[in-house]
Amino acid sequence: MSSKITALKDAVRNIPDFPKPGIQFKDITPILGQAHLFQEAVEQLTFPYQPGDIDVVVGIDARGFIFAAAAALHLKTGFVPIRKKGKLPYQTHEEQYDLEYGSNEMAIHTDAIPKGSRTLLMDDLLATGGTAGAAVRLLNKLEVNLLEAVFLVELDALRGRDLLPEIPVRSIISF
Repeated sequence: MSSKITALKDAVRNIPDFPKPGIQFKDITPILGQAHLFQEAVEQLTFPYQPGDIDVVVGIDARGFIFAAAAALHLKTGFVPIRKKGKLPYQTHEEQYDLEYGSNEMAIHTDAIPKGSRTLLMDDLLATGGTAGAAVRLLNKLEVNLLEAVFLVELDALRGRDLLPEIPVRSIISF
């Protein structure tokens, strides 16, 4: 592991019993609060892509927005949010998903991404894979060319990538 990735991993703070007992929450806000770490995270998340390689970066609500929007700027392309149900003002596709501590629904605008667009899916954390799996199903409804799902942090023991067998999955930091 490179010293830059080690610095990112060391900056992730563990919060026990949040949002409920038994959950070990991985807090990425210390990375966001230090410009050099935030920049390194964005560079790692967008590697090996260059401007022109990607048509759109999709971020998952809510912390995924932070990294995906910065990545879109870095790659000089558009950003599209996947939001919790009821938060988007136009016609949407919706998908239900399960989390470590409950279930929810997410949505994307029906016209958010043109068919065939080279798309990069991004979020801060891959845990059980429920959220990412729902995001992939939403993108499949739009018939995009999903190149990869990339995550800043992956919780290996929860095997979330097993729910994403049809696409390449990459994570920067593993716990």
